[in-house]
This record gives sequence, C-alpha cells and structure tokens, in this order.
Amino acid sequence: MEQRGNSKIVPVALLKEGVILTVAIAIISAAVYFFLVPSRTTVSSISGLGIIIEHFVPLLLSTITMILNVVLLIIGFITCGREFGAKTVYTSIMLPVFIGIYERMFPTFTSFTDSVELDVVCYILVVSFGLSILFNRNASSGGLDIVAKIMNKYLHIEIGKAMSISGMCVAVASVLIYDKKAVVLSIIGTYFNGIVLDHFIFGQNMKRRVCVITKKESELRDFIIHHLRSGATFYEAVGAYNMEKRNEIITIVDKSEYQKLMNYIVHEDPDAFVTVYNVNDMRYRPKV
Repeated sequence: MEQRGNSKIVPVALLKEGVILTVAIAIISAAVYFFLVPSRTTVSSISGLGIIIEHFVPLLLSTITMILNVVLLIIGFITCGREFGAKTVYTSIMLPVFIGIYERMFPTFTSFTDSVELDVVCYILVVSFGLSILFNRNASSGGLDIVAKIMNKYLHIEIGKAMSISGMCVAVASVLIYDKKAVVLSIIGTYFNGIVLDHFIFGQNMKRRVCVITKKESELRDFIIHHLRSGATFYEAVGAYNMEKRNEIITIVDKSEYQKLMNYIVHEDPDAFVTVYNVNDMRYRPKV
C-alpha cells in the first residue's frame, strides 16, 4: 500500500516541478523578447549573445539560442550533475520554444516603453525574478546560467556575481553591432542584473545572526527557545577593559523572529550589547 502511495506522489511532484519550471522559463522568455530585444542591448544572457550572432548569420534568434544552449548544456551536464542537467535540458529547450512562440504571436512587436533605458530596467527585474525561481529549484535557463552555476560550484562565487562576470564578456562583445550608448547600457545593465538576481535568490531567505551580551541570560534563553522556538549557542566572552567574563548568546532568526527578539531585548534589557549579521547560507554536515 505504501509503495502505491509513493508511486502517486512522485508523478505529482514531477508535475508540480514541471509547472514551476515552465512558468519560470515563460517569464524569462518574455523578458528577452519584450524587453531585451527592443532595448538593443545584450544584458547578461545567452540570448544577448544570440542577438549579436543574429547580425552575422541568417538564422532566427530562437534557432541560435537553441544551438548555443545545446553546447553549454553538454558542459553543464558533465560538471553540475544529472539533476541540474536534466532540468536544464527541459528549460533550455523551452526557452527558444517560448521565444519562437512570441516571435510568431507578435511578429511586429517593437517596445512596451519606447525607451531603451526603461526596457533594460524592466528586463533586469523580470529576468532576475524568473532566474531566481530556476536557481532555487537547482535548474537554469541554460546558456550563461550554466556558466554562472559552474563558477558558483567550483569557484564559490555568488550566482549574481558569476552572472555579471560571464555577462560582461557578452556585453563588451556587443560593440561589434551596437553604438557606444548600447554597449555602456549593456555593461551597466549586466552589473545591476547580478545585484538584483542575488537579491531575489538570497533576499527572500535572508536570516540574521544575532549576538547578545546581557545580564538577563536565562530569561533571554527561555524567550528564544520557548517563544521563538529557535536554537541558541553560548560562548564565553572576556571584556578587554576589566577582563570580566560574560556569556555571549548567539541565535539565528528570520525577519519576523528578529523583530520579536529585538523588541524583547529593548523592553527587558535596554543596556544589552547586540551585534547583528546577515546570513545567506546555513549548512549542517552530519558526521559519517
């Protein structure tokens, strides 16, 4: 009976994953066709490289994107694992498919904003949102995303920065087909695209590491464990001025818990010494 239940759960999970990936890639494709192409810039994407190549070969952007994605997909499959590769196979195929759909549905489309600068801004916001969905599902849209994922895995560079580095190469290459203004916008847009992407990926899951030295240690411990239902660690700290030993309480909380914790500290011990750090990643590696 349990096996039957599990067999039903797996297709549902796969269907849900497929829907999420499809929605994300539809968003990214829309950003490319409706904002990147009209802006005549090459902001941090394989589609931007495709736009450059399109000026030299008699192929549609969707076809060029497909060819570039296949090459990089093979590299990603080898370097980033089967799960990443399998999902990216699907998204890499769907990206040019959606672009092709938009090309046929809106063959004479020019621009929503009639402004190059606004098109670049809209592209950065929309594409970063779509990419963050994929990266959080251990997937990518192919192309430069694969390059960024490889850099993240082997060089431990944040995804946004990795996207900026790889995208800068494409942005600089746009000098072959665009004027100086477009090239500058491509470079600036690529830089900010990395920042916005990191915000979408890490900003929503941002936690805070709060370090507190207080006279009311037991009360604070009780509040963290029983009210916030979080964990805490005690470290012995020695003051440099009078060499007095005190305990430093360290806990990691989310945004809502952080606000409750700070309200409690201000109310119970306004003289407490508090330092706060942003935390992007937490990993527990059990001993084997």
